[in-house]
Amino acid sequence: MEEEKPRLSRLTAIITQLQSKRIVTANYLAERHNVSVRTIYRDIRTLEKSGIPIVTEEGKGYSIMEGYHLPPVLFTEDEANALVTVEQLAIKNKDQSLSENVSSAIEKIKAILKYSQKGNADLLADRIYFGGHQNQQKTSSNLMQLQSAIIHFQLLKIEYLSSEGKRTTRDIEPFALYSINGNFLLIAFCRLRKDFRAFRIDYIESLQPQNETFTPHNMTLREYFEKYIKK
Repeated sequence: MEEEKPRLSRLTAIITQLQSKRIVTANYLAERHNVSVRTIYRDIRTLEKSGIPIVTEEGKGYSIMEGYHLPPVLFTEDEANALVTVEQLAIKNKDQSLSENVSSAIEKIKAILKYSQKGNADLLADRIYFGGHQNQQKTSSNLMQLQSAIIHFQLLKIEYLSSEGKRTTRDIEPFALYSINGNFLLIAFCRLRKDFRAFRIDYIESLQPQNETFTPHNMTLREYFEKYIKK
């Protein structure tokens, strides 16, 4: 029986991880639990035999059948986005025990998100970066709207006051957020300049979501930094 405890714990964790993401690969699960991919295959078969409705998507990974989990708590989209932001802040914390436990706790919280929110949560986690020293100064009230625009690929019209005091109106395609020394910046494709620009969020004087979506940009946040920041 002692040998079964680690596996029982792993199976329980796998269910949580399947519920927290839209797609989970066997390689991801194997790395998380320090076991072979073949062991994960056996675990998945065991869960399927126990009645867990796992969907296998060839070439992609595993997911839980939509509608299987009925969450006892419903999160709004803004609440779900806030959880992702808190997780990314914790990951940058120098105390490893704090970052690991916050990530573990939030993974369990993600497991009860509505099915449609899980993919959005994963997308947003890949589009937020925090660096440098964080302070407590409040500089903007637009963060939630910007997060929503990023995951829904929604065009925004902003009134922007530059550091030189020049005011312009821009139509932008929001791409990602990052923070350096407490200042949030929005990376977006500016249709006026026909290129990517970084906008300080506290310099955005007004923000109006438009009834238009844009084609997602075929670029990762790392590629953005490589191409634009390192220059």
